[in-house]
Amino acid sequence: MGMLYGREQEQAVVDALLDGARAGRSGVLVLRGEPGIGKTALLEYAVAAAGEAFRVVRATGVEYEAELPFAGLSLLLAPGLDRLSVLPGPQRRSLEGAFGLGEDAAPAGAPGDRLLTGLATLGLLAELASEQPLLCLVDDVQWLDRASLDALLLAARRLQAEGVALVLAVRDAGASGAAGGSGIAGLAGAAGGAADGLPLAGLPELRLAGLPEPAAARLLDARAAVELTGGVRRRLLAEAAGNPLALTELPVTAGESAVGDTAAAPGALPLTSRLQIAFHGQVTGLPPATQNLLLVAAAEENGDLAVVLAAAAALGVTAEHLAPAEESGLVHVDTDRRLVFRHPLLRAAILQRAPLQQKLTVHRVIGEALEDGDRRTWHLALAATAPDAELADALERTAVRAEARGGHGGAAAAYERAARLTPDRDGATRRLVLAAEAATEEGKLEQAEALAERAGARTDDALAHALLDHVRATAHFWRGSYPTAYRLLLDAAGTGIEPSHAARMLFQAFHAAWYAGEEPVVAVLDRLAAVLAELPEGDPLTPLARHLPAAVLPALGRPAGPLPAARDTAAAARRAGAETPGDLVQLCGATLILGRDAETAELAAELVAEARAKGTVGVLPTLQFFAAEAELFHGRHRDAEVTATEALALARDTGQHQWVSQLSALLACLAALAGDADQVAALTATARTATALTTTTPGGGTAGSAAAAPGEPWAQWALALLDLGHGRAGDAADRLQGLTTGPYRHHVSGTRAVPDLVEAAVRLGAPERAAEPYERFARWAGAAAVPWAEALRLRCQALLGPDELAESAYRAALGLHDGTHRPFEQARTALLYGEWLRRERRRTDARPHLRAALETFERLGARPWADRARTELTATGTSAPAPADAPAGALTALTPQELQIARLAAQGLTNRDIAAQLFLSPRTVGHHLYKAYPKLGIASRTDLPALF
Repeated sequence: MGMLYGREQEQAVVDALLDGARAGRSGVLVLRGEPGIGKTALLEYAVAAAGEAFRVVRATGVEYEAELPFAGLSLLLAPGLDRLSVLPGPQRRSLEGAFGLGEDAAPAGAPGDRLLTGLATLGLLAELASEQPLLCLVDDVQWLDRASLDALLLAARRLQAEGVALVLAVRDAGASGAAGGSGIAGLAGAAGGAADGLPLAGLPELRLAGLPEPAAARLLDARAAVELTGGVRRRLLAEAAGNPLALTELPVTAGESAVGDTAAAPGALPLTSRLQIAFHGQVTGLPPATQNLLLVAAAEENGDLAVVLAAAAALGVTAEHLAPAEESGLVHVDTDRRLVFRHPLLRAAILQRAPLQQKLTVHRVIGEALEDGDRRTWHLALAATAPDAELADALERTAVRAEARGGHGGAAAAYERAARLTPDRDGATRRLVLAAEAATEEGKLEQAEALAERAGARTDDALAHALLDHVRATAHFWRGSYPTAYRLLLDAAGTGIEPSHAARMLFQAFHAAWYAGEEPVVAVLDRLAAVLAELPEGDPLTPLARHLPAAVLPALGRPAGPLPAARDTAAAARRAGAETPGDLVQLCGATLILGRDAETAELAAELVAEARAKGTVGVLPTLQFFAAEAELFHGRHRDAEVTATEALALARDTGQHQWVSQLSALLACLAALAGDADQVAALTATARTATALTTTTPGGGTAGSAAAAPGEPWAQWALALLDLGHGRAGDAADRLQGLTTGPYRHHVSGTRAVPDLVEAAVRLGAPERAAEPYERFARWAGAAAVPWAEALRLRCQALLGPDELAESAYRAALGLHDGTHRPFEQARTALLYGEWLRRERRRTDARPHLRAALETFERLGARPWADRARTELTATGTSAPAPADAPAGALTALTPQELQIARLAAQGLTNRDIAAQLFLSPRTVGHHLYKAYPKLGIASRTDLPALF
């Protein structure tokens, strides 16, 4: 590679990344900058600095492949395909499906979880790094197809101790140089190119600025093809603003007059446009046949020389006409027999400035030169200027294949183009509906809504309009417009469509209604009850549609039928065809609403294990959120922390910002119970901002939103628990009153927070503030009909009075607590009873209850409550043990991930088995185990079983 001018600091950053990989640490670096700023040159420096010690794999995003699913990833991972057999089965099949390897390969998009491909990517990168460090380079990331990008970024966020150095070069937003719809990615405005839409947040970033003037001058003098006068030299340095490509290419335009044309009007054109003009000026001096050959090469997205020459032959151009372009350095043929342009802007310039008719002809001859396949179909479609039923059918088949591989963006573009080429109106409308649905899955909400509007204006069909309302509702939901989403889905389900379609829409409507308020929830469930009468028993939704109202309506004070056990409902749904954990996930959440926490814990554990085994990664954060709730309510705080921490990492890695919000807030509650104010502040801030600017979409895309975050109820509860634990009863009461009487009062957190409000209001001397929430809680406890709920109601009654009934209520509550396996709540009841006994001057009677409470709070790490119990015990006239520095037990020294790994290792699982379960690499598992051993005071994994 040539010398780099003025990039010493940037080279040092790359060197540090490589040093880390040599030492077994993985690292990621995003290089950002405008076109020509030197990103590719820095990638080449990384290759040279890595030397023979590294294995190198690389790929480049191609603008015209941005809608071909997994095109970029297949190029990057091609050197490791012979190692696919080492991956866990679901991951191996997902990657094989993504690359179309073998008839038995599972499609990457089935069963709707293409995120598994990202974990397979992580596994394959780790395997490639098993013998020597791996340098993985991806240039022009802004043009990677979305399926490849999602997989690569998920792997990037989970790299830890594999010895992988991953460098991603991405063009800054606003400087795409896109070809204006002239390539596959330009179809229907679907091209990428703007880096501001890429989900790269959180990855280490290095932004390349222009070279310092001395370095720029040295580069200009070294590369200028002609001798420059002082005035032209100064003007070029000013205009180039340190951009190395500009310094190299602008002077190439054969003399001062050409330099003046491109540089004499400062600010008249963006630098990218001036560079394109300069590039095109170099092309126009070539023979016409060579220019035609370059246009074919620019439009043929793979640069396959055989295809380019075959297509060019139809235009009367031969291989001999390539020589002038090679001699001028505009293109070269690489070792894989691919025609490579000197810079992507050169390719873009050729395409942008070619006449439309000439581009249509070029796409036609390329399509005819290709063998049967999706690329042939795309090029022929780009050449078509009139309806063509046969071509439209072929494009629809292309779309179906793209969806099966997880390429929803490519499918949306193919369906839309197919609609344009479809002669009959109804067929075209149907394909527009499919395009809108695919765009929604990809997270392109604005495109989906525009397609829905176009399709809706063309048809009166009830089902079509219902499906389009579903598209619109999904867009509103992911933007946080829950009432609008709920209303659209409720109305769509009532348009006379098939009961099975209506039921599915109503389940979606319930999710939106849950955030919109109690009345919308009731309206959805009433409509679901009506649809249930028409659903056949063999429909997988029938058992769920029967269970949901029975679980929810009594919690809202409404009558409902008997509530079957969650396991019975799940079994009935499975017999009817519910095949995946995602089919049953809503059942887990519904079961919590009426206090069936043990059923949720059991079902969620079963579904989490199934999801791990099947590799359905996308549903895990949801399932684990419900599991962590159940663990928290059972007083298993450490288990809840482990579960929620893993789920939060998965939610972040997979772009599920709704669950980032929910899980952060749940972890904030755990931090509040431990009295960690800093953690509470950080986690509630994350919960409230996770969806404020970038709200998740089903396909991992983002959309703006100003609505309250989904985790807001849990965040309010966390802050209130922190206040209550530290004796700030007034602040706690204010927060809890808003939570338990406001729009979230029907949420699980809103219901479970009522006993905290009662305690805060009584301590504040204002029990009337809790009167109405307590009455609702009492009705809820009666409907729940579980001992622990009645124990909490009795505790509230003892606090609220009358005082002469307090003791009997406390004693009855403690009796009900026995055997419910809820140590934290039992300890809180014991603490309150002990406090009451002390106030009644019955110090001897108070001591055993206060000691028991203190012991439990210390064991659970609930320090504020332990401090309170210790103070009360001291006030009875007896000594209390000093505060522990940390909860008892060596295991508390481990991080949640270390604890999770150590538990699995203690069960006899190998590192590779653990890695498959936790979606990590085996080397990362080993790294965490070796960090855990000293903390546990052991030497090897053979000592682990005794600790567990």
